[in-house]
Amino acid sequence: MSEIRWDVAPGDRPAIPASEQTTSSGFLVYTIGLLLAVILTITSFWVANTSVLWPPGVTAGLVVLAIAQMGVHLVFFLHITTGPDSTNNVLALAFGVLIVFLVLAGSLVIMANLNENMMAPGEMMNLQMQR
Repeated sequence: MSEIRWDVAPGDRPAIPASEQTTSSGFLVYTIGLLLAVILTITSFWVANTSVLWPPGVTAGLVVLAIAQMGVHLVFFLHITTGPDSTNNVLALAFGVLIVFLVLAGSLVIMANLNENMMAPGEMMNLQMQR
């Protein structure tokens, strides 16, 4: 007899033999993920447009909702879990985050350097007039 594990993460596929798998479980996982994503999106729009919340708390609320939205997408749609089967997915995600961080940090360093070394528009006009 094969042992069926029922203690799996929401986005993880259960270890059910191929003969017993149904498409309804995959459909259910994607439907739950979609509903959570829609609820978080609607809540974000409400938080951004409400006057009920303390104004400095709106930013913190949006950050929390954005992190929750990322978590829902990672678990329900990308199936990133703590299981041994998703090691490659986690490594690919970490590499993607590293590349995005390097591009953003490099762009900020380049723009700061340009801002530091760029001539003021008035000085540039004076330099052109002297020629």
